[in-house]
Amino acid sequence: MLNKSVEKTISLFLFLGLPFTTCFLVVSSVTDPVNVTKLFAAGCMSVGVFAIAITYGTRELWRSSKALLIASAIFLLAGLNSVINSGSPLIQNIYGVYGRQTGFITYFLLAALAISASLLRELKSFKRIIWGLLIAGALNILYAAWAIAFGDFIGWSNPYGNILGLFGNPNFIGAFLGMFITCSVAFAFSDHFSWTYRIAFIVLGLIALYEIKQSHAVQGLVVTGAGLAMIGFYWVRAKTKGFAITSAYLVAVAVVGVFALAGALQKGPLASIIYKKSVSLRGTYWETGIKMAMDKPMTGVGMDGYGNWYRAFRPDRALTDTPGVGTVTNAAHNVVIDIFAYGGFPLLISYLAILFIGIWAILKVTFRTRTYDGTFVALATTWLAYQLQSVISINQIGLAIWGWVLIGVLVAYEYSTRPETEATTNNSSKKAKQKDLIFSPQLVGGIGLVIGGLIAVPPLSADMKWKSALKAQNLQQVEVALTPSYLTPRDSARLAQAVITFENSKLGDIAHKYALEGVKFNPDYFDAWRVLYGISKSTQEDKDLALKNMKRLDPKNPDVTAN
Repeated sequence: MLNKSVEKTISLFLFLGLPFTTCFLVVSSVTDPVNVTKLFAAGCMSVGVFAIAITYGTRELWRSSKALLIASAIFLLAGLNSVINSGSPLIQNIYGVYGRQTGFITYFLLAALAISASLLRELKSFKRIIWGLLIAGALNILYAAWAIAFGDFIGWSNPYGNILGLFGNPNFIGAFLGMFITCSVAFAFSDHFSWTYRIAFIVLGLIALYEIKQSHAVQGLVVTGAGLAMIGFYWVRAKTKGFAITSAYLVAVAVVGVFALAGALQKGPLASIIYKKSVSLRGTYWETGIKMAMDKPMTGVGMDGYGNWYRAFRPDRALTDTPGVGTVTNAAHNVVIDIFAYGGFPLLISYLAILFIGIWAILKVTFRTRTYDGTFVALATTWLAYQLQSVISINQIGLAIWGWVLIGVLVAYEYSTRPETEATTNNSSKKAKQKDLIFSPQLVGGIGLVIGGLIAVPPLSADMKWKSALKAQNLQQVEVALTPSYLTPRDSARLAQAVITFENSKLGDIAHKYALEGVKFNPDYFDAWRVLYGISKSTQEDKDLALKNMKRLDPKNPDVTAN
């Protein structure tokens, strides 16, 4: 068994780090206040807890979480296979594209979270994870309430006026609040809570539900409804005997689910409530992602490489109907399909194996007892709610950390609640291992935190330098921000923006210089060729080459120069 002080340190790191990562923003000094900041926070937290886990818990991990370890290792190897065989720039594969940052590093951090969390054993450790999510939810509720009542004090680009939460996106805040409601209701049903706590949870849940409505994110309502339905299953099952009432409940939920699904597909009585045009858009994005993966089934298009190849693989209807020739995306809006596109079948199968491990842990605990266990139900239903929203959403770091950490927590919970015969065997070695540690886990975690920060900080540093250079309107400072280095990794979108900025400032020669650097850095980035084609200093040879490559990357578009 793990030393108690080690487990306490891991659980406290997670208790503090998870809500911090979810809520952390840097606003005025960056152009992307959400993704580069959350990547940095996740890097500090994940490497910190992982350092503790591998220093003190390697044997325990292998003994209790072998399947998760193997599946995660295969997943990361498949990711490396994608990185090595990708035609995209190495730095893009490592850190991801601007506005997403879901490259290999991000998935390493997520896997490290899951593995580290699988070492938890004590009930209070599991409750810390739940309280961490509830704190993150409460902070988002307070911020959204302020935005609704008094206006948003963060200067988002928000033309529709939806609440964005600390995710910068109405769909993400809607989904997260749905997870919060699920978690709080499930936890509130625990026997040890007084009605004072339950009323507080109910009030917060109702406020969150109102804010979901204000976000206009249907997925938030879907996640909430599904989460409450799953909680209802566990409650009905605990309060009744036999299978008749539970089976009737499941049938009723299934019927409602079928009508809801039909409504999402613009059919049936719920269509006017549930259907949004974005559902049709997602169908196009999913089909495109699957085509990418099938074109390179063993390697995929590279980590976070969906955006480079969207135009080339989109179906014909995408140009004429939904979403239209001028609308492009850099994500499939389905986490599983995104992963399939990134790394082909090796990455997909290993990811599905990780999900299966989480589902198997839930099933084992569920069939073990009929008693309502608020801690387990909160963990299980919140994770399932996350998986539901991931079917129609993007792997945003502030959300993804919960999906991955809860896999590890569920594996740990299943292991720690096994029958007494196994627990007795495990405890026989526990006393022998409760010894003084040479290095404190806090020290090891602190060193890991610093290392994680050094790994994850480059995109944040580069964005801060770029924003500072734009504010200063100083040519030399802008060029320094564009010079590739450890703290300023290159980014295709930033190079293209720089070209446009130089061109608009009548600096044609410099614009031409960086346009050529942009297509050299990432020849599969459509906008790099588009800006080269459009600037004043491009030669006819430049324009011909740019036009040829735009047609290569967008073969179905009859006029690539128009969009």
